[in-house]
Amino acid sequence: MTLSGPATLLGLFRYPLKSMIGESLSSADITAKGLYGDRVFAVRDEIRGGIRGGKKIPQLMAFRAVTEEAVRPLARITAPDGETLLSSDADINQWLSKRLEHAVTLWPLLPAQQLEHYRRGAPDSEDFEQELRGIFGRLPEEPLPDLELFAEVLEFESPPGTYFDAFPIHILSQQTLHSISQRAPDHEFDVRRFRPNLLIDLPGTDKPFPEFDLAGQHLRVGECVFEIVGDCPRCSMTTQGFADLPRDTGIMRSLVSEANGSLGCYAKVVETGKLHVGDAITFC
Repeated sequence: MTLSGPATLLGLFRYPLKSMIGESLSSADITAKGLYGDRVFAVRDEIRGGIRGGKKIPQLMAFRAVTEEAVRPLARITAPDGETLLSSDADINQWLSKRLEHAVTLWPLLPAQQLEHYRRGAPDSEDFEQELRGIFGRLPEEPLPDLELFAEVLEFESPPGTYFDAFPIHILSQQTLHSISQRAPDHEFDVRRFRPNLLIDLPGTDKPFPEFDLAGQHLRVGECVFEIVGDCPRCSMTTQGFADLPRDTGIMRSLVSEANGSLGCYAKVVETGKLHVGDAITFC
């Protein structure tokens, strides 16, 4: 990939509780399982079963979770009305269920061997294609994403032992956000809609969506090395309204027409270490 200047890390983001608004960081530790403290909690649907995120309980996206304690992961959760509660509070399940208007329980990560904990809950539709269209926000005439990379999570809500959708690191470039914004100027492609871990700058690239050309490559960012495994197919969460962002189904229409329904890329951790905003990025 030809660039006009040095590639750099523009932003670092952590989401302690799956599908809630997360936190922006100046530095972070990267472990073999991803960014330390990322997606270490999730809610379980006590009506239909299974760990759930914003695809099935979009109200979660209006809550914010930030890391309260670095040594023993705790999250301070803030509801849309501004009230807060720690993830360790004895009343957390009742507090969340009342505000979500949906019975849930809050769970930390459990060992990967506890497969039933990670198995998907009951679908909204017995028609598999219709269920996928609901999850990915696709109209009947729009193609569904290629799920070859995600075979494991057809049975499980997330890879057992994690609360990630598929892979531990999600990378998005400033250039991709700029490209999709230019192609669909009537919609707000705010980075918060896409929930990356790393926001990167690839100056002067001649590719409108440069991440799509990175599959199989390795990126060194600060002390860490990441292997890019493939594009990130977007789901209905990108269209939901939260914080000051409005609900906008045109986001998905634009993603499908302009970027094949994907934005950004997924990565695995090859070398662990520390990341800082401003770190140089090289291809290796």
